[in-house]
Amino acid sequence: MAERLVTVGWPEGLHARPASIFVRSVMALGVAVTIAKPGGTPANAASMLAVLGLGAQGGEEIVLASEAEGAEAALDQLAELVTKGLDELPETV
Repeated sequence: MAERLVTVGWPEGLHARPASIFVRSVMALGVAVTIAKPGGTPANAASMLAVLGLGAQGGEEIVLASEAEGAEAALDQLAELVTKGLDELPETV
């Protein structure tokens, strides 16, 4: 299983617009990914409700994980998105 421990770069955390950007990125990659707080229960990262329910604040760490083919590249792209707090989908997605 591939994993990335990343710090949420959006000041407001994974709420509303940032969560939407993140979920759309996950869906565009077409790779099954889970999201969790360290030590927490993994949830479907392609689910807006699951991402919002995580309650991840800016500066908190989250764990992105996947067992799918292409997981390493997908997690790298998602980790960059979350860490940098990008306002739009990366061009690579």
